[in-house]
Amino acid sequence: MSNVSSSSSPSSPDDQPSRAATPLAGNPLTRAVLEIDEYASGLGWDQPARLFALVDTAKLRTQEPGLADQLGLAEGETSGALTPVEQDEIPPGTPLDEFLGTIAWPGAVAGCALTVERLMLPPSAEASVPKGLDEAGLTAWVAAHPDRQEVRMTVAVLRNGARESALRLREKDSPREVVTGADLVPGLAEALSATFEA
Repeated sequence: MSNVSSSSSPSSPDDQPSRAATPLAGNPLTRAVLEIDEYASGLGWDQPARLFALVDTAKLRTQEPGLADQLGLAEGETSGALTPVEQDEIPPGTPLDEFLGTIAWPGAVAGCALTVERLMLPPSAEASVPKGLDEAGLTAWVAAHPDRQEVRMTVAVLRNGARESALRLREKDSPREVVTGADLVPGLAEALSATFEA
């Protein structure tokens, strides 16, 4: 696992998500998303986007036992589980869609995930969006809107097409307030899925 993607490699195991505080969930992909959300929450807000490879935990234990030990993966918790491995930092100033277009995952990677912070408006504000704004203008308009909310989105996809997302509002920054669902951020899920099509 020393070279998980062509554009990035795993960071130090000390910087990886911790399994100990991960909320319980039945689906391995949901568990991985919540694990990443909890990890990102521990870093605080106003953070850059972070990309993760998702690897089959049982295979990781078999093929890279030393790394698995460093990541704190116990023997008994590997069945069906996914381990998030954080990748190198996304280059500052690079548009996310352009960066994702450069990713090529090796076969050992079962899926990937991204956590990113964004401003969002409630649906009631959509009718008041000025016409003809470019992306920069729309971003500035949303940032100045009194009803804007800061949200951290964690989106994960698997090679087989499975998806999961977690949303955490800054004003409700608690694990109990995290909302999960497969179709919460469809555009980002599509962009992540495209990284497996090359």
